Amino acid sequence: MIGNKVLAVASAWALAAALPAVALAQAAPPPAAAPARPAPPPALGAGPWTYQTHAGPVRAEIVVRGLDHPWGMAFAPDGAILVTERLGRVRVIRNGVLDPAPLAGFPDIFNTGIAGLNDIVLHPDFARNRLVYFAYSANNPDNAEQQALQVARARWDGGGALTNWEVIFTASPWYGANDAPTRCCGQGPAFGSFGGRILFDPDGYLYVTSGDRNYGELVADPGNHIGKILRLNADGSVPAGNPWVGMAGHAPEVWSTGHRNPLGLTYNTLTGQLWESEFGPRGGDEVNRIQRGGDYGWMSVTQGFHYNGAQQEFVRNRPGKIDPVLAFGPPSLNPGNLAFYDGALFPQWRGDLFLASFTQGLLRYDTDVSGTPVGEPEHMLHDLGQRWRDVRTGPDGALYLISDMADGVLLKITPGE
Repeated sequence: MIGNKVLAVASAWALAAALPAVALAQAAPPPAAAPARPAPPPALGAGPWTYQTHAGPVRAEIVVRGLDHPWGMAFAPDGAILVTERLGRVRVIRNGVLDPAPLAGFPDIFNTGIAGLNDIVLHPDFARNRLVYFAYSANNPDNAEQQALQVARARWDGGGALTNWEVIFTASPWYGANDAPTRCCGQGPAFGSFGGRILFDPDGYLYVTSGDRNYGELVADPGNHIGKILRLNADGSVPAGNPWVGMAGHAPEVWSTGHRNPLGLTYNTLTGQLWESEFGPRGGDEVNRIQRGGDYGWMSVTQGFHYNGAQQEFVRNRPGKIDPVLAFGPPSLNPGNLAFYDGALFPQWRGDLFLASFTQGLLRYDTDVSGTPVGEPEHMLHDLGQRWRDVRTGPDGALYLISDMADGVLLKITPGE
């Protein structure tokens, strides 16, 4: 929220665990390494939990348990919440009850390692056309050793099955663990870093994040979709206004490039800007304001350590590259999704940036008039020991989060007493 705020820190744990971040538009050195994190807390209890925040006390309560590594969520007009699970299931929650049966009609996908079913989004005209979109990792039908990110859509009439499945986009190229080129810097096989966030902007364009697949050297090639954010029409075709349409050797779907593993994507409805959160290597996590045709520098602009122990040189203002707005670590923040609060339940938070984290709970940033996060974050949920994958403003104005755990939860934050 715009203006000065006094942060009521929830506990001394937050002070010890707070991971420094820096707005890189300022002339300051990269942030120092954060203190070592404390030991993880015990298993998640029943709740609810109360946190003292700038907005006053807030109540965090579990809506449902028993989700198997959930990844994304979408709110249907009838009040149902759809949640994706990484292994390839779509779950339905109604009135606080998890349907024990996943939706039928979802195809087999590639779900080795951290690959699998990622995000979900409803078509802007879902009430009329009933279209639901999914991002996931798929096997090459001509070579089972190769995979790629795909986006598909299907119809959901509110019942127990998806119908009319249609693949509308496949990222290029197909790659597998045994393919050249040699992977850089000690990274693992190509079973991860798919990206996989999707959203519609107010103009009806579909944005898709595509990670580097642990082949960072391929990101600089403008002719592929590796390490890029893509912009599509709702049917998967290419919008005429994309920056590289008609340019030889350039993939026309690309909106921005230079990304490692973009796992968060949100649209700030108050400022009209697209924002992304990005997993770096060991450290080097980022929050970026996405510009049309922008190059965000991976592998040349990062402050993380490669997986062979070498630190990547961190250089600000590199010609032709866009610096992150926030940079974290090392150690890594492990960011999930991000959201700008635009509900009515917490007027003090309107416009604030919320960032989910695997290791640091939920971070809230004040923002200035341009929507840029400022100051140090306020921490919530840091003591629950959950890997927070997604955060959204619900249609009721509450904040909703899901935890990427074998016994994951959907959690709801409302004003406390």
